[in-house]
Amino acid sequence: MPTVHEIFQQMPNSFKKDAAAGIRAVILFDITGAGGGLWCAAIEDGALRVTEGGHATPSLTISASAQDYIDISTGALNEQLAFMTGRITARGDTSLAMKLPRIFVR
Repeated sequence: MPTVHEIFQQMPNSFKKDAAAGIRAVILFDITGAGGGLWCAAIEDGALRVTEGGHATPSLTISASAQDYIDISTGALNEQLAFMTGRITARGDTSLAMKLPRIFVR
């Protein structure tokens, strides 16, 4: 099973730049618990830059426990079910959150 750090390192490999065309946003991932931390995914016109650490004004903040984020990323937990049950939360541009499954593939 991958770690949260490994998932973020591999994020550019799952990025679909055509699906992100025209999007300019910073997504802050606030992952709690053992192995968690803060990561930012900056999307600008089909390009992605992932960095470890926070951001002062993200477009969207996604929060989850490390285990839930791993489970969502590996397909063991359905992301819609996780949102509906509060295991993952989104603050900010929620319309951007709805686009994420099209922008990133498992």
